[in-house]
Amino acid sequence: MKKTRKHYYSCLIGMLILITCLLFSGKTYADSDSSEETAPPVSLSESVEPQVQQPETLAPEPTEPETPVLSEEYDITLMAVGDNLLHMGIVNTGKQSDGTRNYDFLFDGIKDLLGRADIKIINQETIFGGNQLGFHGYPKFNSPSEVCDAIADAGFNVVLQATNHTADQGLGGIQNCLELWKSHPEVLVAGLHEPFSDETQSHIPTLEIGGCTFAFLNYTYGPNSASVSPSIARQMDILCAVNETNRMIDFTAINPQVLDDIAEADTLADIVVVCPHWGTEYATVPSSYQEKFAMQMTEAGADLIIGTHPHVVQPITWIEAANGNRSLCYYSLGNYVSTQKNAKSMLGGLAWVTFHVTADGISIAEEYTGVVPLVCHYSSSPVRLKNVYLLENYTESLAQSHGIISYGSVAFHLDSLRKWCDEILGSWVLSTEKINQRYCEPPE
Repeated sequence: MKKTRKHYYSCLIGMLILITCLLFSGKTYADSDSSEETAPPVSLSESVEPQVQQPETLAPEPTEPETPVLSEEYDITLMAVGDNLLHMGIVNTGKQSDGTRNYDFLFDGIKDLLGRADIKIINQETIFGGNQLGFHGYPKFNSPSEVCDAIADAGFNVVLQATNHTADQGLGGIQNCLELWKSHPEVLVAGLHEPFSDETQSHIPTLEIGGCTFAFLNYTYGPNSASVSPSIARQMDILCAVNETNRMIDFTAINPQVLDDIAEADTLADIVVVCPHWGTEYATVPSSYQEKFAMQMTEAGADLIIGTHPHVVQPITWIEAANGNRSLCYYSLGNYVSTQKNAKSMLGGLAWVTFHVTADGISIAEEYTGVVPLVCHYSSSPVRLKNVYLLENYTESLAQSHGIISYGSVAFHLDSLRKWCDEILGSWVLSTEKINQRYCEPPE
């Protein structure tokens, strides 16, 4: 169990309460050193009648004060979804008959879970470069600013903006995106920021939830190129090492700054959440460098690792570092939404992590932690997003109406989705029924 800063303050309060109880219990340390006790004064107006002498009785010893309850036990819940990958079919789904755009529908399928989580994370795969630039899909995305509003309105309070498509519209697009998020100060932006004016300036994004501090770090392997310019790297957090001479990216080595950031975050926060944009596209098993980086992050102090980018789900596992540190790693949550033509890309994961807080610290409640499988469902002719379903509610009838069958020329069946889910996610699958068993109101 990881000690919280709140734990130390609780212990101090407990000591003060104990001392107060002793002071007012009727006996002090000074009393114990006296050989005589002062008799209470007798009023002269009182008449004293002769009494039969009774055996001397001793005053009852003060009872030992009960150990004070230092804090109430409670849960803090975290959920995260994968790539919000806005292809043009999804962009066009949000166009209204009057010409305006609205993307609230993106989150209709997970409203209940959004309402129950304290921390809500989304990986915004595509950049909000500015509506004036026009909207674009692959390979150089530019997404409507109204999606930003929908994310905030849905209740997400952490957005990951460091992806391989973040620089698709250049520095101007990055700056527009940052300005846009300023209109939603309730949403913490990770992975993308203004240039730091001071090299010693701390740039660890944190949230205070239920008396505990959570740090969120987000990095991308690169900007869809073999190199990264200094101007981009000053605003977008890079996962891999960069040669300072030629700016080439070494995709097999972690950026030392990542480990420094994690170590700093570990001193500032009770829980350190690291969100790397990494891995091989469409691979359902992590690469060797994902495994190596995850171990290095854990050694540095990461408590929770949530990966994105491969467009398919990858396994979940505990990572034990040689220095005793331990982290829970979701190698990839896959896509949240997309109109890709790969059947496995329609299966996504919603990470659900329950943190339990007591006077002794904060820890992950493993029984109520895992992944809720999702299905992205779209139509064809034209391609439009219909909904994101929980796999537990999906049917074969819906599967046979999926647009991927004609648009992608692939077979699509409910049994296949369940099979992939079992093979990749295994025992980590969490039902909404299980979540409901543990659910309680978010702490104040």
